[in-house]
Amino acid sequence: MISFSVTALVFGVVFLAELPDKTALAGLVLGTRYRASYVFAGVAAAFAVHVALAVAAGSVLTLLPQQIVHALTGALFLGGAAVLLMTKGGADDDAEVRRPGNQSFWKVSGTGFMLILVAEFGDLTQIMTANLAARYDDPLSVGLGAVLALWAVAGLGIVGGKALMKRVPLKLITQVAAVLMAGLGVWSLWEAVAG
Repeated sequence: MISFSVTALVFGVVFLAELPDKTALAGLVLGTRYRASYVFAGVAAAFAVHVALAVAAGSVLTLLPQQIVHALTGALFLGGAAVLLMTKGGADDDAEVRRPGNQSFWKVSGTGFMLILVAEFGDLTQIMTANLAARYDDPLSVGLGAVLALWAVAGLGIVGGKALMKRVPLKLITQVAAVLMAGLGVWSLWEAVAG
């Protein structure tokens, strides 16, 4: 059964953490060059693969004693918050996107899939998803929240990334995501000590 509260929490945290990431820029670049639906199909498939891997890794962590899991996820959340606060901008301006030879569905979606698959492997949001899966021991709710958040960011990047980034300062988005992650980290560490 899916927990709406866990799904919503995961969606919010992952969404905010992914907005300043390089993949929003990659989606924007691909979306300006190719048919948006083709780009989204490839990007969405790559994100689904990443979430499945992250949830599986987080589910393995739930086999450990609860206090160790809380301490580990707390430390990782605090580390993630620090990484968010220390990164400038978050987007790789020099990342090159190759243009497929034609505009076929398989060429365009394949380009989007490979770009995201490589760029997101071991990314902060993938690590966060694994932490959340371990923290809540609800892989379906965590996976759903994470994949919907990543798809939403990809869609925003592909369709309207420029407009969003002009209206909402990237620094503010990063700071809000870092505060949420730090709060989750402190909460997890408190449960490790108190439990």
